[in-house]
Amino acid sequence: MSRRGTVEEKTVKSDPIYHNRLVNMLVNRALKTIQQKIETNPLSILRQAIRSVTTRFSVMSETVIRGVTLDIAVKERRIGGSIHQVPIEIGSTQGKTLAIRWLLGASRKRLGQNMTFKLSSELVDAAKGSGDAILKKEDTHSMAEANRAFAHFR
Repeated sequence: MSRRGTVEEKTVKSDPIYHNRLVNMLVNRALKTIQQKIETNPLSILRQAIRSVTTRFSVMSETVIRGVTLDIAVKERRIGGSIHQVPIEIGSTQGKTLAIRWLLGASRKRLGQNMTFKLSSELVDAAKGSGDAILKKEDTHSMAEANRAFAHFR
């Protein structure tokens, strides 16, 4: 415990338009651009994009309950002098955080006018099931599938 006192827990204020804590000015502008392009609810497009980029992995093993979906990622572990990509299970909040990070990274790499336009295009593509963020998710899935033999190194 600190001798100077305790730190007050900070609460993040929600956005007045969409009533969401994730939405800031950049995302607000991107959602307005989506609404002008597609003329649908942009918040549902955002949710659908995050849901489609989140790494879901279906476990079909005899020892585990069939049909269970897990959020999965790969992590580098040094074992016996060599580095292996080990598939690990992550929580749902970590999966959403990874999805948002991949969406932002893919939108930064896009060619375009400004970040608002690039982010809106990436969100629409991810909601449709295409784009660089979806490719990143598929690469993670294939890496986890290829290195399934190292899963006991968790």
